[in-house]
Amino acid sequence: WIFRFFTFYHPERKMSYRGGRGRGRGRGGRGGGYYGGSSGGRGSQGPQSFDSSTQPRTGGDNGGTHSDFVELLRRLDGKQYPAYHDIESSTRGWVNNIEGYTLYIGRAQGDPYAKPTRCRVIVKGDTAKFPPVSHQNKVRSVALGDYLNRVFYQSCKDMGADVKAREAGNWNGPKGGDIEISRPTQHVIEQSAVRILPNGDICAQFTVNLPARGRSILGHKAVQIFDQTLPQLVQKSLIYTSLDANVVTRHVLNVEDQEWVRSNLEIRGLVAFVPDGAILPRMSGADDRPMDETVKDGENSKLVRFHSPDTLRVSFDLPNMGKTLAGIGIRKGITLIVGGGFHGKSTLLSALQVGMYNKIPGDGREFCVCSSTAVKIRSEDGRNVSEVNISPFISNLPFGKNTECFASPDASGSTSQATNIMEALEMGAKTLLIDEDTCATNFMIRDDKMMELVHKDKEPITPFLYKVKTLSKQGISVILVVGSCGDFFDVADTTILMDSYSCYDVTSRAKQIAASRAANSGALAASRASFGNVTPRCPVGTAFNPNNGKITVRSKALIAYGDVELDLSGLEQIVSKEQTNSIALALQRLTAL
Repeated sequence: WIFRFFTFYHPERKMSYRGGRGRGRGRGGRGGGYYGGSSGGRGSQGPQSFDSSTQPRTGGDNGGTHSDFVELLRRLDGKQYPAYHDIESSTRGWVNNIEGYTLYIGRAQGDPYAKPTRCRVIVKGDTAKFPPVSHQNKVRSVALGDYLNRVFYQSCKDMGADVKAREAGNWNGPKGGDIEISRPTQHVIEQSAVRILPNGDICAQFTVNLPARGRSILGHKAVQIFDQTLPQLVQKSLIYTSLDANVVTRHVLNVEDQEWVRSNLEIRGLVAFVPDGAILPRMSGADDRPMDETVKDGENSKLVRFHSPDTLRVSFDLPNMGKTLAGIGIRKGITLIVGGGFHGKSTLLSALQVGMYNKIPGDGREFCVCSSTAVKIRSEDGRNVSEVNISPFISNLPFGKNTECFASPDASGSTSQATNIMEALEMGAKTLLIDEDTCATNFMIRDDKMMELVHKDKEPITPFLYKVKTLSKQGISVILVVGSCGDFFDVADTTILMDSYSCYDVTSRAKQIAASRAANSGALAASRASFGNVTPRCPVGTAFNPNNGKITVRSKALIAYGDVELDLSGLEQIVSKEQTNSIALALQRLTAL
C-alpha cells in the first residue's frame, strides 16, 4: 500500500518514477513536482500529527517515586502551562510501588490546545499475574493485548475519564483532563496501545490532555488524574485478577483458532472459508457491528445467517475450542459470486475482503478467513499512477504512449484498475477480490458485437475477461462478484449463487449455459496467451520528504503529507485509523532509503 504514492526507481531502466495515487486537492505523490492539482491546504489541526524527522523527539528525563510525582504536580499548580515539561520522564519513570507500575511521560504538550501528551505505564508481570500460557506465542500475545486495550478503552468510558473538562465559554475556562487510548474495532490487529512484553510485563500507551485553566496549570486536577483515575484504570484493565478469566481465555483461544484456520487454507487448496452460521450483514455502512437478529416491534428479523451448499462444504477441527467447524471452502482458481441485486453478493465479498484479520468473539464473522495475500481491486477514476507497467492489459495507445512505464496524474477508470492489479501482483498478492459494482466496465468485458464494430487493432484495452484465465494458470486466484455479464461463465471454475442471502452452488448450471452458447472468441484466444510481465520498482527515499515538514493523519482514509493530501479511500481493506498512522510513520522512514 505505502509504495503507491511517490517516486520510484527501476534498476533496469535507470530512471526515477514519479507520482502516486489520488486526485484533486493536491492528493497523490510528488518527486520534483506535484500531481493531482493544487494543494487543498492543511486545514486546522488534525487528530494526529507526526514530526517529519526520522528520530522521534523525546522529552525530559525526570523521575522518581509516585509521591515525588504527586508533590511535583501540586507545586506546578497555577504556574504557566509550559512548566508541565518538568513532569517529562522518558526513561527513568515515576515508580508507583503500591500499585506496581511505572509511569513514563513523553514530551509534554506546550499548550492546552496542542495534541495531548503521550504516556505509558508498564505493569510488572509479577503484579499483572497473567498466566504465561495466555501469551506464549505471538498470536496469543496480540490477542491478549487486544483484549486489554478493549477493557482499558471501555473503563475510560465507564469512569468518564475520556471526557474533557467543559469550558466556561471563555479563554479562562477549564480545559483538558481526558485520558484516551486507541479505539478498538471489530478486528484483532497487532497494535502498540497495549502490548505484552517478552518478560511478561504489560505496556499500555495512551494520551493525557494535561488540565489547565486558561494557560495556567490545574495542578490539583492533574493530581486527581494521575493519583486516582490512572491507578483505577490500571487496576481495572491490566491486572488479571480484576478480569473475568474465562472471558480472557475465550478471547485469546478464539483468535488463535481463527489464525489456525487461515494457516490451513493453503494445504487444503483453499483461498477462503466462511463458516455456517456466520452473520455477514453489518448494522450499517457506518457501523461495523453485526446486524441485530432480535425481533423488534412484532416484525420478523431480516437477518439470514450464512449456510454453505453441501457440494462446497469443508470442515476444520479447531485445536483449542475442541469442536468441528463446517462451512464453504472457496477453492483456488476463478470463483464467481452471482445473483440478483441486493441478494447478498457484495455482503459476502465484504466479509472476505477483511478475512485476513481475526475478529473479536461475537462479531459474527469469526472464522470468515481468506488468504493473507488477498487484495481488493477496484477502479479509481482520477488517481495518480506512478510509472507502472500496465502493458498486460493496455497497450497500443494513440500517439505511441508507453504503457510499460505508464504514468498519469489523472488516470481513467480502466487505467486505474489495471494499475491496481499490477501493483497488487508486484507486492505479491495471490488472490484478487473484485466487485463489478466498483469496476470500469470497459476494463472488465468486451462483447462480440463491439469487437465486430471496433476492430481489436483500434482497442488498446485487453479486458480482464481475456486475462483472468492466464492469471489463474500462474497461481493467482480471483473471486469476482458479477451480476450482469455471463461471459465469465466460460472461464469460471466455481460459480456461487446468492439468493436472498442464501448460498447455492450453481457451477454445473453455469457450465451448461456456457457450453450451450458460442464461446467468446477473444476470451478463448487470450486464455492461451501469456499474461505479460510484472515490473518491479524501488521507492526513491528523497521523494518522501514532506514539503513543509508536517504530517497529519486526519482520518482512516486521509493523510496530509506536507502540503499534499494522500487519499486512501480506495484501499478498502484498511479498517482502523491506527493502520493509517502506521502508514504515515512508514512513509517517513522511507526517507532514509
